[in-house]
Amino acid sequence: MCAVSRRPDRLENFDAIRPYRDDEVPAVLERLVRDRRVNQAVGTLRAPRLSRLAPPVSRWLVERGLRSRVAGIRSVRDFQQMLESYVAQVIATTTAGFTVDGLDRVPRGKPRLYVSNHRDIALDSALMNYALWLEGEPTSRIAIGDNLLDAGPAGDLMRLNKSFVVRRSTKGTKAAYAAMALTSRYVRQSLEEGESVWIAQREGRAKDGLDRTDPALVKMLSLAYRDDADALPRLLERCAIVPVSVSYELDPCDLAKARELGIRATSGTYEKAKGEDLSSIVAGITGFKGRVHLTFGAPIAGAFDDPDALAAMLDREIVGGFRLFPTHLTAAAKLGVDAPPDGAVAALPQVSQAFDARLAACPSEDLPYLLDQYANPVRNRAAVAVNDHVNGGPYPR
Repeated sequence: MCAVSRRPDRLENFDAIRPYRDDEVPAVLERLVRDRRVNQAVGTLRAPRLSRLAPPVSRWLVERGLRSRVAGIRSVRDFQQMLESYVAQVIATTTAGFTVDGLDRVPRGKPRLYVSNHRDIALDSALMNYALWLEGEPTSRIAIGDNLLDAGPAGDLMRLNKSFVVRRSTKGTKAAYAAMALTSRYVRQSLEEGESVWIAQREGRAKDGLDRTDPALVKMLSLAYRDDADALPRLLERCAIVPVSVSYELDPCDLAKARELGIRATSGTYEKAKGEDLSSIVAGITGFKGRVHLTFGAPIAGAFDDPDALAAMLDREIVGGFRLFPTHLTAAAKLGVDAPPDGAVAALPQVSQAFDARLAACPSEDLPYLLDQYANPVRNRAAVAVNDHVNGGPYPR
C-alpha cells in the first residue's frame, strides 16, 4: 500500500487542477442547475420527445426537477449517490446490456492506479466507478484533459465527480514539463492519501480503435518519484497498477471520429468546432451503444527495465481484456482481416441493424476510417500476441 508521504509536495497548492471539495459542491450545483446547456442535455436524455417538440418547456421542467434533486446534496459522495441513478438509466436506455468481470482481481483495502483504454470522454471512467460503487468499493479520482474545461458545464460536472485536470495545452518545453510534473505529484499525493486514480493509457480517445499505452504516460507517472533511486520500481512498489478494458459494441461517436480521421489524413490537421467536446459527451451518453463490457485485470507485477516495457505489458493486459463483439468481427471481415480463434458472442438483431445503418449513413470517403475503428481491435489482438484469450471466458494469467 502507498505509504503516507512526509515530502513537501503534500503542501503544494493543487487548486487549479483538483476536484471540487465538499464545501464547494452547493455553489457549483446552483451554477449547473441554471445552465441552459445542462437542462437541454438532461431533457434529451430523460424526455427526448418533449425536448424535441417543446425545448423551452422541457428546459423549464428539467431545471425544476434538477433543483429538487440537488436540494439536499452537500458533498461529493451525495452527488455520486444521485449520479448512480442517472448512470443506471443510461445503461438501461442506451445499451443492450452492461457486464463486468475481474472485480475479484482488484486488490481491496488500498488505493489503485487504474490505467484504461479510452473510447468515450465521460463514460469510460463513469462506468468503471459505477461498477466499483455497486460493489461497495471506493470510486476513483479521474484524470481529464484541460480541453474539457472549455466544454462549460461538462468540466464542472466532471470535477464534482472527482475529476482532476491534466494540462495538455501548455505551450513550450519547460512549461509542458512543469505541467507533467504537477500532474505526477498530484497522482502521487492522491494515492498516498488513499484515493485511487483512473487515467487513460494515452492522451485523448483512441479514435482509430487502436488501444496503445504511451510510454510517455509511464514517464509522467514516474516523475513524482524522480528523487528516489529507481523511479519506476518505486512507482510499482507503492501502488497497485490495475489495467482496465472497456468495450463498446457500437460507438455513438463513430461517424464523427471517422470524419475527423478522414480530414486529418487529407489535410494533416483537424480543428475542433466550438462546443464539439460537449456534443461528443452528450452523444456518447445518449447514443445507443449495444452491449458494453468492462474488464478489470490483475495488478501489474514484475520487474521492468524501462517505461516501454511497462507500457507493453499494459498493452497486453488491456487488449487481452477487450471483448470483441460481432461489430468488430463484421468490420474485420469486410476489410479482409483474419479474425482470432476466440469464440465470438452471438449477434443481436437490433445491434446488427444499427451497425448496418451506420455504414449506410457514412460518406464513402470516411467509410474506410469507420470500418478501421471496429476492425482495429481485431488487429490489436494479433499485434500484442494475446490470441490465447477466450472472448468472454476466463482472463488468461
